[in-house]
Amino acid sequence: MGGPNEVTAKFASMEEGTEEDWKIIGGHYMPFASKVADRVLDHLRLLDGDYGGFPVDRLEHSLQTATRAHRDGRPDDYVVMALLHDIGDTLGTFNHPDVAAAILKPFVSEKLFWITEKHGIFQGYYFFHHLGQDRDMREQFRGHEHFEDCAEFCEKYDQKAFDANYDSAPLEFFEPIVKRVMERPINSIYVNE
Repeated sequence: MGGPNEVTAKFASMEEGTEEDWKIIGGHYMPFASKVADRVLDHLRLLDGDYGGFPVDRLEHSLQTATRAHRDGRPDDYVVMALLHDIGDTLGTFNHPDVAAAILKPFVSEKLFWITEKHGIFQGYYFFHHLGQDRDMREQFRGHEHFEDCAEFCEKYDQKAFDANYDSAPLEFFEPIVKRVMERPINSIYVNE
């Protein structure tokens, strides 16, 4: 139920919905959707102080990855992908790349979506062998058009972003970039051209 003075749809099941109901819902959708970047940034802040045994906490790792990409001249959407690539660590402990990819999918190219979705397997090249796993698990994707892009992301930005002495840009630096990239979806069934 909505608030005491809020106009809400009247149906109990969607099949009962009317055009008037959906106009009410549509009127709430865009104001809510326009704040997605703020909610994503709030969730990213949950990584602050979460070390999980690493030399830096997960927020610093994210900031460092994004800072490295930004300083390397990557475009805004790439920098946002670098910043958010591990945002799923808290909610998707066993599939964090999938969570991050789902958040980014409406706002980035298919290539950046693929890099995000597969980076966990590609990152494994640097440590899986220490855990008794196959460090070459990424080889199953050899020949894919984005294989080298994902390998490069992990090599240049992700696997190097655990340096406790690195001078990362603060989250506030990235906020306007995130808001620009997430301002208008490029791939969503919920937004008309």
